[in-house]
Amino acid sequence: MNLFDKLDSEFLREVGDISRFTGRFFREASKPKQEWEEFINQCYWIGYKTLTLVGITAFIMGLVLTIQSRPTLVEFGAVSLLPSMVSVSLVREIAPVITALICAGKIGSGIGAELGSMRVTEQIDAMEVSGTNPFKYLVVTRVMASMLMVPLLSCLAIAISLYGGYLGVNIRGNVSWHLYWFQAYGALNYGDFIPSLVKTFFFGFAIGIVGCYKGYNSQKGTEGVGRSATTAVIVASLIVFILDLIAVQITDILGLT
Repeated sequence: MNLFDKLDSEFLREVGDISRFTGRFFREASKPKQEWEEFINQCYWIGYKTLTLVGITAFIMGLVLTIQSRPTLVEFGAVSLLPSMVSVSLVREIAPVITALICAGKIGSGIGAELGSMRVTEQIDAMEVSGTNPFKYLVVTRVMASMLMVPLLSCLAIAISLYGGYLGVNIRGNVSWHLYWFQAYGALNYGDFIPSLVKTFFFGFAIGIVGCYKGYNSQKGTEGVGRSATTAVIVASLIVFILDLIAVQITDILGLT
């Protein structure tokens, strides 16, 4: 077997393992008696603890996008379109995708490292021996929390980045508060908000599943924990881009763009 065949077989095996892991998630999530206390705890760690990083990034993102776009619009005499252009760009693509990438880096690596440490120190095995369902307690709660928190963080990122855009517009110009928001919201419709919000649920699901899968199946001691955290970030980020590409194609087919 040559190198390419080996890589193909490993890739297919990984896809199959993640598929089975995902199927098990849906089976466990559909069973009664959810771990609500742990779910709320994960919402706090995944959502609230990531809010500061997302907020700062979103503010800088809106500010920089506005400042960088202004010279080009000035050349064409279309500087009045700056609030509209910035709002559409941020709502449709930039804010949701950047937020998902931040969550993939922070949440994905955190979940991978946490569950990986529990696996190599045999804490998960101890939970199984004691009669607890570790998959439902550790995996289902984290994936569901990711599915809820990533869309909320994306909405907050959109709002904060639009405010950063307002400051960016007024660095070189003089646009009133009411005029900026009138132009920003006037350029948007439900076809911009709904696809942007829906795809963030899939982003959160992918980040949670990949992080939990890598950590839950971690091996080879502390080296495996580090590898789980690293590969969780890489794979989750790649899936975010793939899902975004699929979402763009679907919205284009449905005529929502």
